This record gives sequence, C-alpha cells and structure tokens, in this order.
Amino acid sequence: MTDEKNELTDEAEEIRAETAAEAPELAEHDRVAELEKELEEVRAKSLYAAAELQNTRRRMEKEMVDARQYAAAGFARDMLAIKDHLDRALAAVSEELRADQTAANFLAGIEATARELEQVFARNGVERVPAKGLPLDPHRHQAMIEIPSAEAEPGTIVEEMQSGYVMKERLLRPALVGVAKKPD
Repeated sequence: MTDEKNELTDEAEEIRAETAAEAPELAEHDRVAELEKELEEVRAKSLYAAAELQNTRRRMEKEMVDARQYAAAGFARDMLAIKDHLDRALAAVSEELRADQTAANFLAGIEATARELEQVFARNGVERVPAKGLPLDPHRHQAMIEIPSAEAEPGTIVEEMQSGYVMKERLLRPALVGVAKKPD
C-alpha cells in the first residue's frame, strides 16, 4: 500500500511539474496559496500559544494571591488551640474567685490576653463560624450528637461544643455542634 501511495505521489509531482512548465502562473498561484495556508496555520498556532501563556500567567497570579492570603492559615489554626484554652480557663473561674482582689488582677491579665488574641484574629481575617440556632451546614459545622428537642426544628444547631473558624472564607476548623432531632 505504501508503494502505491509513493507511486501516486510521484505521479502527482510529475503532473504538477508538467503543469508548471506549461503554465508558470498556475504554479506561482499554487505556491502563493500554499504559503497563505502555512501563514494561517502559523497565526493560529501563535494565537493558541499566546492564549495558553496568558492563562498560565493568570493561574500563577491567582496562586500567588492565594499563597499570600492564606500563608498564615496553619499558624492561625495552631493559635485556635491557645484561644480555646484561654476561653476554658476564663469560663472555669468562679464568682468567688473573681471577688478575690489578687485573683481578679490575674484574671484581668488573662482576659486582656484573650481580647488581644481576638483582635489579632480580626486583623488577619480569622472569624468565628456562627452556629447556634442556624441550620446545620456540613461545609462549616460538624454534627457530633443529635439532641431531642420539641422547640427547635430538626437539623437546627442547638448546642455548640467547640467554635469553628474561617480565614477569609476558607475553613480553618468546623464548629463541633449538637443538632436537634424530633423527640421520641
């Protein structure tokens, strides 16, 4: 089959050569048409390459912006544990202990530290995920238990066990919640 193809190609070349000898303007016209076709192919490839380059540049710019915005996400996630410990420590302090002047001064320092940590989170786009009273959102909440409730609609969050946080719309950790269900 290849031999037949080669013979046909050779015959076509001979006919083209004869035609070119008989009519030089036809050969020149064929050559111009062939060059125009090549030029269009090169233009199409050039446009495709330029578009691909621009798409790559845009992807890289977006990745750089994301890297800058979320570079501190790991650090912020680690700091959430410290915030949890501070909140639990403050919640565990009794009114009796708050009345003691020495303990009150110590607690004022811990509360100031907790407030400063919240301000740092706010400056860096770390926000608490709202939970209690809202419907369960599996993208922001993690249901830990179901609680029978006649007051709340099934699927509504009735208890928050651990706060969830987002950093500029990216979830750092989901809120651990208890969800209402129909009473038995």
